[in-house]
Amino acid sequence: MSVVIHSCPTWLPQTQTWMHTQVAGLQQLGIEAHVVCERTEHLDQFGVANIHSLDREGSARRIWDRALRKLCVRRHLEFLTRVGRTVSARIVHSHFGNVGWANLESVRRLGAKHVVTFYGFDVNQLPAGCPVWRQRYRELFSKVDLVLCEGSHMGRCIVELGCPEGKVKVHHLGVAVDEIPFLPRRWVPGEPLRLLIAASFREKKGIPYAIEAIGKLARDIPIRLTIIGDAGQDEESQAEKRRILEALDHGGLRMGTRLMGYLPHRTLLREAYAHHIFVQSSVTAANGDTEGGAPVGIIEMLATGMLVVGSRHCDIPEVMGPAMRELLAPERDAAAIERVLRDVAARPESWESLADSGREHIANEYNRHRQNRRLAEHYAELVA
Repeated sequence: MSVVIHSCPTWLPQTQTWMHTQVAGLQQLGIEAHVVCERTEHLDQFGVANIHSLDREGSARRIWDRALRKLCVRRHLEFLTRVGRTVSARIVHSHFGNVGWANLESVRRLGAKHVVTFYGFDVNQLPAGCPVWRQRYRELFSKVDLVLCEGSHMGRCIVELGCPEGKVKVHHLGVAVDEIPFLPRRWVPGEPLRLLIAASFREKKGIPYAIEAIGKLARDIPIRLTIIGDAGQDEESQAEKRRILEALDHGGLRMGTRLMGYLPHRTLLREAYAHHIFVQSSVTAANGDTEGGAPVGIIEMLATGMLVVGSRHCDIPEVMGPAMRELLAPERDAAAIERVLRDVAARPESWESLADSGREHIANEYNRHRQNRRLAEHYAELVA
């Protein structure tokens, strides 16, 4: 199998676990996969072989590369080119559309095949907020060999941006279904209903709408709410955190809510088993930002046997599968989210059947081993 380089800015934020699943899985299949990035973090959680990071280079080379990057000169990816030549890379897999465009010159120099995966903000927010990206994407689409995306909704969005339909393939993100115990939740009415929200504090996550719905539900049903996630340092994220806290106060939930901040991935999964329902009320943000596809958190929660109440946003319906789609509400509709939650709470005898359907759907379409083999097949087709 050909040598593959996975190119990303940082290896690896805690919110991008799917990338570790892909690279580690490919290496387990015997594929020589390398990571080329600018910096590293959380290596204790996401360690893999063959990481090439610019921040490990000498100071003179780092200063040169970063100076070129500030000038928007594509030669700043000389680092990628050099690593690619050293390992004789036949394929460069760029993660995020903007990274794919920035990598074009290096891919050309390497004479490699180019795969680009889009994930979300690069599909909607970036071209909406900065129109020059529409032109850059047209250049990317004319030269790239294969574009992958999380679901059919995102695929249609990429085609609308100008990508030839024949270059776009849906490739579901894989999770470690085999390592996630399946435990359908049970709840006895009268006991506290434990709800979980896990997301970065961004407008597109729609957390205030979920809190509004939960606050109204709490008037009749005892609720225990846990929120895992936090804001970044930027003002937009900090403003969303203020809106979340205000929603908790308005709904009378502040004192009874556990705000846990960011947690390691394994801790998040452990918390999941202590809750009955996962709530993911994503929306299209004012700046055009969307999930693009669907949060990986939904995939993992369904795999655990947890019910998911969410919004009909981007590819969330595709991830939920046929049986679970009845638990989705329109975007920004707190009243509809409340109705879904009340309906779910009114029929706990149906939970196990719903959980079985959710797990089966994830096992069939989002199993990491199957999806990593499919990704390897995409690579093989390109170099054949």
